[in-house]
Amino acid sequence: MRKRRHRSRAVFGAGLAAVLLAVTGCDATGGNSPGPEGTEPKARPSASPTPTPAWDSTPESLVAVGDSITRGFDACKVLSDCPEVSWATGSDASVDSLAVRLLGAAGAAQRSWNYAVTGARMADLPSQMAQAVTRRPELVAVMIGANDACRASAADMTPVADFRADFEDAMAALRDSLPKAQVFVASVPDLKRLWSEGRTNPVGKQVWKLGICPSMLADPDLLTTTATERRDAVQDRVEAYNDVLREVCEEDRYCRYDGDAVFDYRFGQAQLSQWDWFHPSVNGQARLAEIAYRIISEKDA
Repeated sequence: MRKRRHRSRAVFGAGLAAVLLAVTGCDATGGNSPGPEGTEPKARPSASPTPTPAWDSTPESLVAVGDSITRGFDACKVLSDCPEVSWATGSDASVDSLAVRLLGAAGAAQRSWNYAVTGARMADLPSQMAQAVTRRPELVAVMIGANDACRASAADMTPVADFRADFEDAMAALRDSLPKAQVFVASVPDLKRLWSEGRTNPVGKQVWKLGICPSMLADPDLLTTTATERRDAVQDRVEAYNDVLREVCEEDRYCRYDGDAVFDYRFGQAQLSQWDWFHPSVNGQARLAEIAYRIISEKDA
């Protein structure tokens, strides 16, 4: 299993912490600046998107499912979803979403739908998939899993076996109705990278105290053995979730996993929300759209 040592830079305007008391969304990104000493990733075989037969790189309709990242949470409005800047289905020209890239602006408005829900975990994916099949899409875009790791404590994280069972149930719900619909599955973002960068910012750390991903971000300056083991446990779980996403996707003829591209992307200050420095900004959403489109548009991944 891979061990990551990444980080993300975050800055935050003073005085907003009080507004963020209601924050409950719990997704994450990493960073594009060099990690602190000892946080570099260990060498591993390069990952590549899962190969699929007769992949259609130009689907005519799209449904997105997942969590707050796909809803554009905190990207353009404080404590609010902003689906118009969603990497998957957004209409904002500065994002150039996956739907717009694949279908054009007019086509995206008519033939793409977003059923992601802020705060969703993998256990919620089967019901989202049941909604997705009603649209009979040619492509389903999936990004979910960060909330399964972002819990009150490491002990509260979703067990890997449950994560796998729920993902398999979601795929089965899709296949029962649409046996040949294509599926793009994005990896869970790197949570430890965000901690390693954000802990250098005093205001950002105050925001984290309000309850943002405590399993990883609680007591960010503690470097005790216990704190380090807790963060390592969360990171190991994220990597295990990504292994599940890859393995289940490999078992499906029409599923393409991103090869850990989202996990590996080095999000930086410009790609993080100016309100919580945790969710992607508009710029970050655009980067996610680029990653997804690159992988989906490859005829032979």
